[in-house]
Amino acid sequence: QVQLVESGGGSVQAGGSLRLACAPVGHITISDCMGWFRQATGQDREGVAVLFSATNNTVAPKYADSAQGRFTISHDNADKILYLQMDNLKPEDTAMYYCAARTSCTGLYWVLGEDAYNVWGQGTQVTVSS
Repeated sequence: QVQLVESGGGSVQAGGSLRLACAPVGHITISDCMGWFRQATGQDREGVAVLFSATNNTVAPKYADSAQGRFTISHDNADKILYLQMDNLKPEDTAMYYCAARTSCTGLYWVLGEDAYNVWGQGTQVTVSS
């Protein structure tokens, strides 16, 4: 059962940009603690950028080292649409990108760990050529 739908993937040359979007489908309950993960062929899925619970009922971003400075995660609070702006893309960014969400922001968890997220999309492919 698809609960999150990703869009915006595609093929670009190195140095190019893409903007991914993720929207919930149907009547599902998700929190603002959402994130982007990716899985390259033959590799484990890894966290790329997430939003985690910060102070004053806000969320803050956390990036993997590989994404820091090139990717920007953002969130439309009203529609719960999650975005990932990816700039200066590299061939090593080629992967299937997945959106994920937690049904609650509470609890202690590793924010970039996939096991912490229980609502997932089916992914959108990003291919970066050199």
